[in-house]
Amino acid sequence: MKDFIKSCYRIALFILIMALVLTRGSFAMEITSRDFQNNQSIPVIHTCDGKDLSPQLSWSGAPERTKSFVLSCIDPDAPMGDFIHWLVYDIPATVTGIAQGGPLPAGAKEMANDFGKKSYGSPCPPSGTHRYFFSLYALKIEKLGDINKDSFLKKVRENQIGSARIIGLYQRR
Repeated sequence: MKDFIKSCYRIALFILIMALVLTRGSFAMEITSRDFQNNQSIPVIHTCDGKDLSPQLSWSGAPERTKSFVLSCIDPDAPMGDFIHWLVYDIPATVTGIAQGGPLPAGAKEMANDFGKKSYGSPCPPSGTHRYFFSLYALKIEKLGDINKDSFLKKVRENQIGSARIIGLYQRR
């Protein structure tokens, strides 16, 4: 019986070691915020009814080959379809988050959002509860290069090696 238990223990240990070896570097990316939980309300301070401050965001689990990150905030519930609130690109691979209200990490750039400004455009839905998708993309390139709003997502998709998202909700009172 002791030999059987030892054999089971050895097999279990071998399986655990193999699982760790095979999954090394492939853990799922995760993005979180100290300001709101996934699928929960975004605090008023981060909206047009508050101070328009961007929320704090942190991420982990990026693939080892990551050379840069891209961050977007899009409202899919806007009356005219996807409304871009924030596009940040060329975020260095060493960065693991953005502080509440900024500043952006050195080297990061912002593209004009659908408000026409190069900064965080806070939630301000005209009616009902809207969802705000904060999506993070790990890229295999350091710089996106010469891009515009039309080529942005295409270039991100071509170079993406990982992604994560957190969804915030907001309804004006």
